[in-house]
Amino acid sequence: MRILSGIQPTGLPHLGNYFGMMKSAIELQETGDALYFIADLHALTTVRDPEALRHNTREIAIDFLACGLDPVKSCLFRQSDITCISELSWILSTVTPMGLLERCHSYKDKLAKGLHASLGLFSYPVLMAADILAYDSDVVPVGRDQKQHLEVTRDIAVKINELYGEVFKLPEPLIRDESAAIPGTDGAKMSKSYGNTLELFLEEAPLKKKIMGIQTDSTPVEAPKPIEGSAILGIYRHVASPSDYAEMEADFLAGGKGYGDFKKRLFAAVWEYFAPMRESRKRFADDPAEVDRLLRDGAVRATSKTLPVMERMRRAIGLL
Repeated sequence: MRILSGIQPTGLPHLGNYFGMMKSAIELQETGDALYFIADLHALTTVRDPEALRHNTREIAIDFLACGLDPVKSCLFRQSDITCISELSWILSTVTPMGLLERCHSYKDKLAKGLHASLGLFSYPVLMAADILAYDSDVVPVGRDQKQHLEVTRDIAVKINELYGEVFKLPEPLIRDESAAIPGTDGAKMSKSYGNTLELFLEEAPLKKKIMGIQTDSTPVEAPKPIEGSAILGIYRHVASPSDYAEMEADFLAGGKGYGDFKKRLFAAVWEYFAPMRESRKRFADDPAEVDRLLRDGAVRATSKTLPVMERMRRAIGLL
């Protein structure tokens, strides 16, 4: 089973990235042929600072490695190092109906957030399809909100196959557990777009400041606190033991403790949870040349997997 997933270097990885994608990706490396790419080409739709793009790309690689990604079991690489992806994206775009892209809710959502209506933003699902189809991927882990992109990929692959024969394998979605969704500091889904993130490896003081700034209601200290929709509990359940989580929930319902107390407990749990990964991260951060080497090696391995796919496609459409 070949597994493919990617993460954009639009900012530093946060708890939402870890529990939503990175943790499951690291677990999946034990179950099949895992390919994980840092989507720097996708990031060009929003990132205009070249130094930030380079910095974030390496930082994501370091964080992934620190969190347990094994570069022997998995293939970690930069999207832009796989030169056939842009070629494949163009070829796919020649058969992709405009109406298919116009129905993609992600494009409308991004416009609503104020992003510039560029061709790259509009054709984003075609580039994503190229990412998926180039490696003969069997499964693609996605959240329910991303499932439409995989459906678009399958639609494009079917169109090519109808025109030219059996060129592409049709990948299947592996829907991520929605319970992995992490609330941000404002209670909405944690996202770089909303500026409500808790980065994985913040220094102690800024991390504590962010956690102590989590938005809460005005329930008095002595009164029971609502547990439904609590950002504190929503984050705590991922980093605390079941018994510690049950204790905090009981304390919410009992009253007599303020939100400041709960935030301190949350900070302690987050800090302890990622302590072993911070140790590992220091080793990788101190040797950026080794990280770059691992990314290059990953790109060589990933490219080798695209060769039979690209030859099959080029021959089918008349380019060979």
